[in-house]
Amino acid sequence: MVAAAPPEIVVTALASKSDVAYDVVTLDRAALVTSPSGRIEDILGQVAGFQQFRRTDSRAANPTSQGATLRALGGNASSRALVLLDGAPVADPFTGYIPWFALAPERLASVQVTRGAGAGAFGSGALAGTIELRSLDNPGSSAALDGGSRGSLSGAATAAAALGHGSVALSARGDRGDGYVLIPAGQRGPGDIAGRYSQGSFALRVAAPLGDAAALSLDALVFDDHRTRGVAGNTSAVSGMVTSARVTGGTAWRYDALAYLQADTFANNVVTLDPSRTTGTPSSLQYNTPATGIGGKIEVRPPLPFELRIGADVRLDAGRTEEKSRYLLGRFTRLREAGGTNLFTGGFVEASVAATPRLTLTGGARADFWRIGGGFLDERDAQTLAVTIRDRPAPRTHIEPTARGGGAWRLGEGVSVRSAAYLGYRLPTLNELYRPFRVGLDATAANSALAPERLKGVEAGVDIVRPGIRLAATAFYNRVGNAIANTTVATGPGSFAQVGFVAAGGVFRQRVNLAAIVAKGIEVELHATRGPVRLDLSYAYTDSKVRAPGLPVDGKVPAVTPAQAASASLGWVAEWASARLTARYSGPQFDDDLQVRRLGASTTLDAVIEVPVRRGVRLVFRGENLTDTLVASGVSASGIIDRGTPRTLWAGVRIGGR
Repeated sequence: MVAAAPPEIVVTALASKSDVAYDVVTLDRAALVTSPSGRIEDILGQVAGFQQFRRTDSRAANPTSQGATLRALGGNASSRALVLLDGAPVADPFTGYIPWFALAPERLASVQVTRGAGAGAFGSGALAGTIELRSLDNPGSSAALDGGSRGSLSGAATAAAALGHGSVALSARGDRGDGYVLIPAGQRGPGDIAGRYSQGSFALRVAAPLGDAAALSLDALVFDDHRTRGVAGNTSAVSGMVTSARVTGGTAWRYDALAYLQADTFANNVVTLDPSRTTGTPSSLQYNTPATGIGGKIEVRPPLPFELRIGADVRLDAGRTEEKSRYLLGRFTRLREAGGTNLFTGGFVEASVAATPRLTLTGGARADFWRIGGGFLDERDAQTLAVTIRDRPAPRTHIEPTARGGGAWRLGEGVSVRSAAYLGYRLPTLNELYRPFRVGLDATAANSALAPERLKGVEAGVDIVRPGIRLAATAFYNRVGNAIANTTVATGPGSFAQVGFVAAGGVFRQRVNLAAIVAKGIEVELHATRGPVRLDLSYAYTDSKVRAPGLPVDGKVPAVTPAQAASASLGWVAEWASARLTARYSGPQFDDDLQVRRLGASTTLDAVIEVPVRRGVRLVFRGENLTDTLVASGVSASGIIDRGTPRTLWAGVRIGGR
């Protein structure tokens, strides 16, 4: 018997009238719980312009490659979009990756994606846009269990109950699998093994009223992840937590106050195979990377005839890496520690007004004080402990002004046009500033002198909303000044600063500020329903180019940035069953900044079918990449392909929930 849902208490951010002027798309509950993969990063692939650094999901990718960006502003693995869970940032404070595996779709009520720099209330990090994940209030109790290809298992359960006049919900999810061999059959060797994974997360949500006009929520997410990336000893481990407390409400004066804490650790052991792919040699051992993020935000809205948002926020990121590197003659010869702190605090004001019954105008500005400090990079000889590198960059501070504004004009019933302009910025991550790294034969040096990225953008669009149909189209121009990219400096063999010897066939790169990345394009989304049938289409075309006069990358497309991407989903829902078929296309792209290592286009087909067997019980059958398309996620200097998820079939049961 499924427990009754607890009392209806909703604790969420205050909605804003400014949304009508910007390019906003919302994924509802139905889209979140009918995904063939059950992975939030896969679901976000329905949004035109959403992109990760790799075409590999959180079962097989290296976690540090899993940033998020929008509008083809890629080129490195850090997140250029700000990802929030109930208002709290979830990106790792040191590296900037997103722990997608911990963000279970079944716990969410909706996802709102705002494309374009989110100056206003969002602050640093919302360079390409903002992805807001909103937890499901009053979820009731439910359970799910799935078994799939290659020994895959996925289980989830939620228990919810009344707590006085409030509610409490505890949920857990676990995933494990034997994984697939990351290298295609024609290229793999004896040293290539399947990429196993084991992941788990627990979430606690407590909601309670505070009088008649306010509500409190307490949220905690704890997660753990272990992956083997296709070679014995090539492993990663992530563990962490995100906790937050939020109070919203008010009658005349409305308010939203949030405080949050992140604490993550990361470990990564890299093993490289020889050319025959038989024998593995350790490359680096990043055995401990503790990082913390702490911050808060407060926003008030006075009782005025128009909407006025006034607020302030603060965030401090701190972290360090501890690792061993330069493996020679059977041992690591270097010990490395690096890290620092990033601080920003700012204030914002934004006003939105209905100038006429058909015209809404909005505009806002903010100013941030940021500080990059406490940075260090130390390296010692592992045997003698003699210092080989000691870097102590001077702290830097700056006041960063940003702004955004726009308008929406309703032409007629269900038809409106909008336009907007914005400025945004992103501080370089601690990883980009201080940590050199290796991938295979290639090595990349850090750069403690990196300047923040700064974006200028404009856009214009049209929205058509009629019964059963919503069409949105947007044209945009974005320019990221000081764009941070891993840029080729030289090829091996040779010895280079921070990384040591790079063998023949390898490439030495350094993180640098390019003059700019310029991206211009269009995004189109169509959502239509008729009776039991639903159609969702999205398409993004982007002409993205690097501007770097005097460098070989000038005029080239940023790494791992496709010009075209599309998604088409056809769903059918009846009383006795439901089904959904999804096709996705990602255009050709390059794995490197010099456009030498080409990754071909890919088209995949996914499906999910649900069949009720009794009240509250459903059987679910899912299929990922049904055509078993070879999805090239990366390619090495020697042409070895790292592939995305092959055909994966699932069968499971759901009890309660929806």
